[in-house]
Amino acid sequence: MSLLDVLDQIRVRDGLPERDAYLALVEESLSLLEGEPPVYRPRDVEGRSGGLVYLDPELPTVIVPDLHARYDFFHALMHARLLGAGRVGEMLEEGRIQVLCLGDGFHSERRGRERWKEAFDEYATAFRVRKAMDEEMKESFALMEMVMRCKLAAPRCFHFLKGNHENILNEEGEGNHPFRKYAFEGEMVREYVLRFYGEDFLHTYARFEKALPLLAVGGRFLASHAEPAEVYDEEVVINMRLYPEVIYGLTWTDNEAADEGSVEGMLAHYLPDVPDAVYFGGHRPVSGAYMERAGGRYIQVHNPSRWGVAVVMPDRAFDPETDLVDIQ
Repeated sequence: MSLLDVLDQIRVRDGLPERDAYLALVEESLSLLEGEPPVYRPRDVEGRSGGLVYLDPELPTVIVPDLHARYDFFHALMHARLLGAGRVGEMLEEGRIQVLCLGDGFHSERRGRERWKEAFDEYATAFRVRKAMDEEMKESFALMEMVMRCKLAAPRCFHFLKGNHENILNEEGEGNHPFRKYAFEGEMVREYVLRFYGEDFLHTYARFEKALPLLAVGGRFLASHAEPAEVYDEEVVINMRLYPEVIYGLTWTDNEAADEGSVEGMLAHYLPDVPDAVYFGGHRPVSGAYMERAGGRYIQVHNPSRWGVAVVMPDRAFDPETDLVDIQ
């Protein structure tokens, strides 16, 4: 069965995933993430895959903004023909393209606002009725199941960066911060998973989240979930588990909150010989297809109302006017 066939099955599944099968998938994905080849994911001081991932500089790269449970967007992307010939999912399996996701798999945001309000009422009754929350979790689980299947099918060419919403424990610490927007989303998800999938599932999934990389280095670009709060060198990014401030600084930085020159400093440090390199991030919504920051060196691409991706070619500079593509 091809990768696209697997994704098709996930998309049309009726209801929530079965606990034991999903836990096995998380465990398999965790094992892969913690032991990726150091040639592209250098090991930390404890021998685990660190927070830095080097992408193949010879391949076209599709950069996917914050997903927030939009499994239909992700599924459509995998079926899209962005470069003419094959579908993205086919080219990914064949090693002819790489896909980089900027994180934030769980929690529908603006589009799910009314559902979150209904789900909060369910949460207040200990989920005795849970129709709205079931629908929310169905979407989040489906999206991340697709993500894990892609990672297992093409480990060198598919990467999903940690975002601030990769915090299923809703914890404060280790670079994480509890989340709420339209309700108590972070705590509601934690309680739901604990109640209906179990403590072992909850903590295994948290380990999976903490094994995700933070920073991607491509041939012509850098990328992290959020704008870098300051300049972080290889040692601290690779050893992210020892430096929670690095995790926080690459996943939670607000617009206008980064140190002046952080983007330029990161590009100069990691890509000193690429004067037209740019830095991609998401995290905070933009109103159009993108927003430029840091003198045009930082390209912010998170518009929750659009199914837009960035396509970075290996042989020329990125142009946001031509290389941002809507697939809807």
